[in-house]
Amino acid sequence: MDHESPIRETGTMHEGPAPMKREARARSGFCVRTMLRGSGLRPTRQRLALAELLYSHGHRHISAEQLHEEAQGADVPVSLATIYNTLHQFTEAGLLREVAVDGTKTYFDTNVDDHHHFFIEGSNEVVDIPGSSITLGALPRPPEGMEIVRVDVVVRLRPKD
Repeated sequence: MDHESPIRETGTMHEGPAPMKREARARSGFCVRTMLRGSGLRPTRQRLALAELLYSHGHRHISAEQLHEEAQGADVPVSLATIYNTLHQFTEAGLLREVAVDGTKTYFDTNVDDHHHFFIEGSNEVVDIPGSSITLGALPRPPEGMEIVRVDVVVRLRPKD
């Protein structure tokens, strides 16, 4: 191939059609195939490619449109609808955290630890706030039969005049 594959493979290369053992690895060194299987997701070719793109850059915040652009640049043939579906599957499996900054813009965070976010208006950038930096007061009592699962805080910022 003339382009670099978004998935690094380990194993011995063979000439011809002889089978080879392959294992997809993100550039950061962890095995995305194992990560997907461990989360109950089948490691399809598209999921492997998208997981490698997502996790090879460390912790970050990315929109579906940004990931689609990266996939196109890496010659990963995938539709925007598939990107959205995959991001939501990864979120449901606990591999990503969804960050809704307003009614129309959603980012996906590769850092699923407890923390909050700054959203910088104008540049549409999402930045982590360390988990212990925000103290919440008394939370409202949830309705009967419900429990609070998580509290997400997005602090909106803009440059001073």
